[in-house]
Amino acid sequence: MEVFELSNLIDAQTRSGKAYLEFLRVPSMSLGVYRLPTAGIDPQQPHTEDEVYYVVSGRAFIRVGDEDRAVVAGSIVFVPARVAHRFHSIVEDLTILVFFVPAEYSQEHDLISI
Repeated sequence: MEVFELSNLIDAQTRSGKAYLEFLRVPSMSLGVYRLPTAGIDPQQPHTEDEVYYVVSGRAFIRVGDEDRAVVAGSIVFVPARVAHRFHSIVEDLTILVFFVPAEYSQEHDLISI
């Protein structure tokens, strides 16, 4: 069994100096904590894996494909693999748990160049 405390994960993410900190990786999935500041820019690109976001705290919007939705603490968003998405209009610092299925970047070999 592995157990994680969110406060410890946030501390580790802050110390890393990076917006995203992966804290669990097994072949079938990976998990991370992602934090974006108020008015911050979300630079992510589409992933090759399905993804679920759980908003722990904060307020913003997320654009998935051509759809926009407000997100707040408690929001859960599913993003299918290869669909463009990003958080925007961040009005309160975001802390998000991110779940990739299978593990992030494990399907990169499946990409086809256009």
